[in-house]
Amino acid sequence: MIAGRSDIAEDRIVAALRALDRHFAPIAEAAQEIAIMAYLDPEWRLLGMRHHAAGQTQSLLLPVRSIVADAIALDAVAVALAHNHPSGDPTPSSADYRLTQRLARTLDAVDVRLVEHVVLARDGIVRFRALGLL
Repeated sequence: MIAGRSDIAEDRIVAALRALDRHFAPIAEAAQEIAIMAYLDPEWRLLGMRHHAAGQTQSLLLPVRSIVADAIALDAVAVALAHNHPSGDPTPSSADYRLTQRLARTLDAVDVRLVEHVVLARDGIVRFRALGLL
């Protein structure tokens, strides 16, 4: 491996994921939980997005099967997930951790990588990637 090559690749990934922030930001103050899935190609370009609304204020059940189907239909190699916490506190819940693990394992089974899970709220943002969880 060329020295520094992985740092360049990581910088490119982080830049691509941060570019998604403008698509994710509007849900930070929503009154109900909403999730946004962003599907990415091998060059980390956005292929498409899908929004999922909970219809409730405090919980969100993501259709993992639909997420995988969208990734396959778009020929995505990576998926980034963002969702909001209407409470204002961006601290991930235990359900958020479980969902992230389940979605990552399921996508991995079809050679798609979950590259980020962002929790947005009025009081801040938490990035699973920055926590070392992805």
